[in-house]
Amino acid sequence: MSMDRIQLSGKKILEKDFKTGIRGYSQEEVDEFLDIIIQDYDNFKQEIDRLNEEIENLKKNRPAEAPRARSTQQSSQVNYDVLKRLSNLEKAVFGKRYADSEE
Repeated sequence: MSMDRIQLSGKKILEKDFKTGIRGYSQEEVDEFLDIIIQDYDNFKQEIDRLNEEIENLKKNRPAEAPRARSTQQSSQVNYDVLKRLSNLEKAVFGKRYADSEE
């Protein structure tokens, strides 16, 4: 939400002083102030709705738990393959005796 659309803060609302006329507050000034408050709350409501919709979309598009488990299994398989290749490389470089002595 663009913060420049928000015209009021809690402090501004709290500290707002209305001029009094013969019959009390200036009704036009109070109405103008309330119009700004209404605009801000409408903007907040729109932003809240947009964020809630974004949250729902993210929840729908989140990958399921099963692929994560599969990914872990694949990672374990890759690690085993890497270790096997490394062992074969040691045998080729250092000879069979070195690889047998390590076990």
